[in-house]
Amino acid sequence: MATPGTLPPPAALPTPVAEGEGKSIASAQLAQNRPMFSIPTTPKPAAQALQQDGLCLLQPGALSATLGLHADWHSAWQALTPSWQRLPPDAHLKDGGHYRQRRHSCFVQQLASAADPAHPVHHSGESVAARSRLTQTPQRAHWQPTDYNALHGGILRWFEPMEPAVASSPTFTALLTALGRLFAEVRPVERWYIESHQFRIDTAGGVGRPTPEGAHRDGVDFVVVLLVGRHEVKGGETRVFDANGPHGVRFVMAEPLSALLLDDARVIHETTPILPATPDAVHSFRDTLVLTYRAAGFQQPA
Repeated sequence: MATPGTLPPPAALPTPVAEGEGKSIASAQLAQNRPMFSIPTTPKPAAQALQQDGLCLLQPGALSATLGLHADWHSAWQALTPSWQRLPPDAHLKDGGHYRQRRHSCFVQQLASAADPAHPVHHSGESVAARSRLTQTPQRAHWQPTDYNALHGGILRWFEPMEPAVASSPTFTALLTALGRLFAEVRPVERWYIESHQFRIDTAGGVGRPTPEGAHRDGVDFVVVLLVGRHEVKGGETRVFDANGPHGVRFVMAEPLSALLLDDARVIHETTPILPATPDAVHSFRDTLVLTYRAAGFQQPA
């Protein structure tokens, strides 16, 4: 994976994804030629990084250790990745594109009360895992207000659910519950409302857009972007910006199981378009798992 670092002068950067889809905060910051910040090169504990910086970038080797996942979790994860080859098309793209396939499912995670000293919240230990209950909800629509998604907000979008063998897999549920416990260290809650999105962005039409809505927030507490894989693509640069200031970082998530954790209230994010890596590339794509955690219930129309 490329090491995050300070950007060159914004004038030298390519146009952000949001061009033509409404002005974004990130676009304005780039246009103002302001400096960007760097993710610290000295690793911090994930909870500390989220508290201090609003983001945490985990390398693949650090993911299971940070989340307290079992030793063979990485190898077990490989059994789930073929499901990204079976994602149905996203029928809701308003830009007329056909570059995105996806599935969507929702879960509720019940945590031990952070206010109860007899049941501390942390992300390791069998007793805590036993008190953290994850339940998949009946299939529901994905909805965001237009304040957070000007392109696709304000409409109920129904997607096919995740395959049962994936959604109920101990490997997948362990990931969701461990992340929920980590986020509860940063923001103590009793319950997370989790939305899980499997994405494949391809270049069959020449270009694929991971975030056609541009730089954005999701209206949740925390966001996770987990890279499942990249095949014969270039581009797909991740950009994270301070929601209340001029600073940001950019980097390419290149290694499977790289994970970006975001405090959604503090940062906005986008991923630039992908293109075929070579003129003769015939099957180019970028696969991700995007998870959102929200304490105030699932977003839905008023």
